[in-house]
Amino acid sequence: MAALRLWSRFRWWGRGRGVRGLSGKYEYDLLVIGGGSGGLACSKEAAQYGRKVAVLDFVKPSPKGTTWGLGGTCVNVGCIPKKLMHHAALLGGAIKDAKNYGWDIPLPVHHDWIELMCAFNQILDIKEPSIPGAELGISSDDIFWLQDSPGKTLVIGASYVALECAGFLTGVGLDTSIMVRSIPLRGFDQQMAHLVTDHMASYGTRIFWKCIPIKIEKLDSGKLQVIWKNLELNVEERESFDTVMWAIGRAPETGDLCLDKAGVQIHPETGKIIVGANEETSASHIYAIGDLAEGRPELTPTAIKAGKLLAHRLFGNSTELMDYDNVATTVFTPLEYGCVGLSEEEAVQRHGEDNIEVGSIEAYFSVS
Repeated sequence: MAALRLWSRFRWWGRGRGVRGLSGKYEYDLLVIGGGSGGLACSKEAAQYGRKVAVLDFVKPSPKGTTWGLGGTCVNVGCIPKKLMHHAALLGGAIKDAKNYGWDIPLPVHHDWIELMCAFNQILDIKEPSIPGAELGISSDDIFWLQDSPGKTLVIGASYVALECAGFLTGVGLDTSIMVRSIPLRGFDQQMAHLVTDHMASYGTRIFWKCIPIKIEKLDSGKLQVIWKNLELNVEERESFDTVMWAIGRAPETGDLCLDKAGVQIHPETGKIIVGANEETSASHIYAIGDLAEGRPELTPTAIKAGKLLAHRLFGNSTELMDYDNVATTVFTPLEYGCVGLSEEEAVQRHGEDNIEVGSIEAYFSVS
């Protein structure tokens, strides 16, 4: 494979690290744009083959200024921090149940957000809506870096990120609500998704169904007043919160890369890069893996595996392709939900309702 030449002035950005600029001419066997799980996995595997590799990474700050270094979403504002906070919430529930198992723990217990963030900091591009006052809210990126408790919180969105965040906020004792425009956990089996939301509601998370935000205003008290439209009742409603968190999805940062100049085809609706079975784009020397690739599951282990296999094919004479069928995933809501294969809705769409059989298994556990 011919070496890639890069004429560039580029910079490394990192949380608290400042900026370093370099200029000149560089040649690499592999140039990786994006230092997330897939990009780092591919670059490390290529380096094992003795290839010269460069990784370019940039984190666009959230509207509140949150940014970080290498690692991508999972390490910094995704899988790792959400599981830490999910675990913190589960511990709170276990403490409340402990008395029934003979533990003498004074109630009520109190959660210290600052202490949680101190522990978190030792271990460890957002879509923004176009409504008045949207900038007053935070993103799911910001929630993992808050040094003060968010207090009474409204989470806008019903993706797994939205439900997971609302779940652990309720779990640590905060007054938490979710605003759902249409359905929860889009893309997942809806029968199971509603079991998740029903469970969350039973444990204290309020859910505003069929509602869309219209405006956010900052009151003299410092609280945020949210005005929304209830689509079912066709009325406007309002309530004040300490924090409003947007969790309505991520958009790929492909616009500024001028990929069309290189012959790379972009999906007109999602902005993601269209790839073939071997991760190759419409430009023969450019590949795309991970969340950026159209039609791929947005999962860290999947991106890591795809990155490694791509490096093996490029530099190790391998022909093995990534198998994206039947990839298992888990939603870390208070009622944890794991799944693999097609949802009922996808199965009906693919095979027809008369050609599938749907059943359910209920499991009961008892302590003897």
